[in-house]
Amino acid sequence: MKFDITTLEGAANGALDLDDAIFGLEPREDLIARMVRYQLAKRRAGTHAVKNRAEIARTGKKMYKQKGTGSARHGSARVPQFRGGGRAFGPVVRSHAHDLPKKVRALALKHALSAKVKDGSLIVIEAANADAPKTAALKANFAKIGLTNALIIDGAELNANFARAARNIPQIDVLPVQGINVYDILRREKLVLTKAAIDALEARFK
Repeated sequence: MKFDITTLEGAANGALDLDDAIFGLEPREDLIARMVRYQLAKRRAGTHAVKNRAEIARTGKKMYKQKGTGSARHGSARVPQFRGGGRAFGPVVRSHAHDLPKKVRALALKHALSAKVKDGSLIVIEAANADAPKTAALKANFAKIGLTNALIIDGAELNANFARAARNIPQIDVLPVQGINVYDILRREKLVLTKAAIDALEARFK
């Protein structure tokens, strides 16, 4: 499909052909949802933990004799029913990650890109460059093309001045093409791709 290219100043700068196999699919919400769930589960720390009865620093000696006291029989003060005892069936350190086939992950990314094209939220720019790391100047350029909440994807190497200027602007994320992911695409209103990013994506999915 033909797609217009713009500059950071908002001027038209020609057009290019987008691969329909990447940008022209009918978005499937189930695939995108599976990928988002996979990403969010994988990034969970899973470091929550409690002490069970084996980890409590307390004597294991029988508290009192088995019979004749009139009280319930007990053998250890480490058990959960006593104050200071171990927690029964509490959380342990673990990974929350689950498997998702590589082909499904790749397909979900294609569908997320296609969804942005379908709802008119994709912008293609010539390059993401800045002469100086000036946030005010970059913010003024973004205003010209209506960017207030966006994910900007550049080629393999980010322009240092552009990245420094953009990191001070709220709700603007800048990533190299190898960092593109479904969750970040969905959490921002606009997706901005440079020509270098599109070339890299099309080469990746060949």
